[in-house]
Amino acid sequence: MEKVTILGSTGSIGRNTLEVVDLLSQRFKVVGLAAGRNLALLYKQAEKFKPEIIALEREEDAAKFKQNCKKPYPQIIFGTKGVEEAARYFKNDIVVSAITGIKGLRPTMAAVEAGKRVALANKESMVTAGFLLRQAADKNGAEIIPVDSEHSAIFQCLAKERSQDVKKVILTASGGPFFQLSRQEMKLKSLDDALKHPRWNMGKKVTIDSATMMNKGLELLEAQSLFCLEPQQLDVVVHPQSIVHSLVEMKDGSVLAQLSITDMKIPIQYALTYPERCESPLPALDLKAVKLLEFMEADQEKFPLLRLAFLALQKDRCFSVALNAANEIAVEAFLNKEIKLIDIFEIVDETINSSVRTNIETLEDIFLIDRETRKRARNLIRQRI
Repeated sequence: MEKVTILGSTGSIGRNTLEVVDLLSQRFKVVGLAAGRNLALLYKQAEKFKPEIIALEREEDAAKFKQNCKKPYPQIIFGTKGVEEAARYFKNDIVVSAITGIKGLRPTMAAVEAGKRVALANKESMVTAGFLLRQAADKNGAEIIPVDSEHSAIFQCLAKERSQDVKKVILTASGGPFFQLSRQEMKLKSLDDALKHPRWNMGKKVTIDSATMMNKGLELLEAQSLFCLEPQQLDVVVHPQSIVHSLVEMKDGSVLAQLSITDMKIPIQYALTYPERCESPLPALDLKAVKLLEFMEADQEKFPLLRLAFLALQKDRCFSVALNAANEIAVEAFLNKEIKLIDIFEIVDETINSSVRTNIETLEDIFLIDRETRKRARNLIRQRI
């Protein structure tokens, strides 16, 4: 039986992972959970799956959880070091990295350095530190298997292909809730409007990133790091049906694609069971019911964060770190209703134009750039409030 730890167990990916593990309980056992502040849900998860180790974000939540937890108590730890310890837990075989944002980077690296299979849903780790994660994986015998539906699709398409035969990798985007709107119309949209994704049920931060198409920009940068691609080998098309999750164009003119219904449990299960495939209770894709598959150009002028991501493909690593940090702060401000949707574009653009440039050799170099970029982004936001 394979032992699984889920980092971000109360989030969308974490909840879906637990559903998959529950369905495949003869093969997988949960030994670790890490979560933020949703204690009510974590209590239920702990009671059902009985993990041996639980990591919480804050010390006070860890104390509260222990006070209310039923015996026998799991090992309860907290803080960044606690999450890293859960990621390295000696009984882990698989670590699902599903903490949102750059705060998922250290525990992801901890799991990689411990030689685990990492089912990666934290795209920011690869965006900011992909080359370091790959080096650590090679050194420690770890596996990094993508969970994002787009990267899982690419991974599956490339499984038996030679890298020299790949001409282009094309990520598909739903377009989010505002794809059909003009830039002027987007100025009038509220937080509630931006949180209504037409296809996927995701956390708030990822949903806002989808509305600005920054999510696709981050996925471009993640794909570059995951699959060692050149900038000219990457592209994005808008595909509103979200049935084709990515495409790979080969040098002989063949185009490979992975299709499925829009349910994250499919790529999650594949990452857990790879290279095997297991039966799933989910319905198979019925192409007769789909009827129409549309593909359209992604408008980089209307969605300037996507344009910046394409630019980041050609820039140094500092640019990607700064782009991610500025976006995280701007989205946080939008979620707090401090700025408007359209302000996200302007704040990110202004911030990265003056970002720190330094050689990146360690995680600490990345976090230095991240901290300085966040300071500048917050200063710009304060000027607008």
